[in-house]
Amino acid sequence: MTSEAVFSVHAVSKTFGARRALDGVSVTVRQGEMVGLIGPSGSGKSTLLRSLTGFNVIDADQGRIEVFGEPMQARGRVSDKARRIRTRVGFIFQQFNLVGRLTLYANVALGMLGRIGFWRGLFGLWPAREKSAVMTALQRVGVADYAGQKASTLSGGQQQRGAIARALVQKAQVLLADEPVASLDPVAARRVMELLLNLNRDDGLAVVVTLHQVDYAMRYCPRIVALKAGKVVYDGPSVGLDRPTLVDIYGPEIQEVFWEGEQR
Repeated sequence: MTSEAVFSVHAVSKTFGARRALDGVSVTVRQGEMVGLIGPSGSGKSTLLRSLTGFNVIDADQGRIEVFGEPMQARGRVSDKARRIRTRVGFIFQQFNLVGRLTLYANVALGMLGRIGFWRGLFGLWPAREKSAVMTALQRVGVADYAGQKASTLSGGQQQRGAIARALVQKAQVLLADEPVASLDPVAARRVMELLLNLNRDDGLAVVVTLHQVDYAMRYCPRIVALKAGKVVYDGPSVGLDRPTLVDIYGPEIQEVFWEGEQR
């Protein structure tokens, strides 16, 4: 792991109306880390993840965010460098964000728009080298056999792996995944998490993934950042998430999920 910081969040706050979604959050993610972002519903996980790319604009005079050492946003304004910085960041959504009427191949190829230009991409004028890169990415995530199928005909797990392939052809240097397995069955969810872990270990990509499934976070993410009511309440190794810590984060009901079998 290198010491280079890919994300630096400094005392960031974000409000939606009267609700404070982030409250003075500070966290740094370095290249090569795989970080699980956990916490109860409404704790600020997705808000923080989307703020890293400027999808959510943080409050004026409430902190700053740097990506690869460059300003992404500060003082309630997104940097004019944001568009260029985003080309280095792959974002994987819970609902896949594939165009259903397009083939899986075309959806993955859209990840190259930042390099080849909108109009060439719109008309499918992909250079031969880029076409090869699309198929290589599809093969790597295990869905090359479905390249010619419309995205709408694929299962959720297949679509999510296609979304990851799109980030690969984008040549993203870091992956942000917002609840990427929330709508998947257990087998598909495991495959997606293993794929993210392999990209982290084999390619050295920094991966930040928000998860409701605490067991997945503990299994796949060496580092955990937990939010509660918009504040960071835990930042450390996954092995440190013992019973008292999880109860503090989620409340006593978490014991019914993790330790119910012990009481039988």
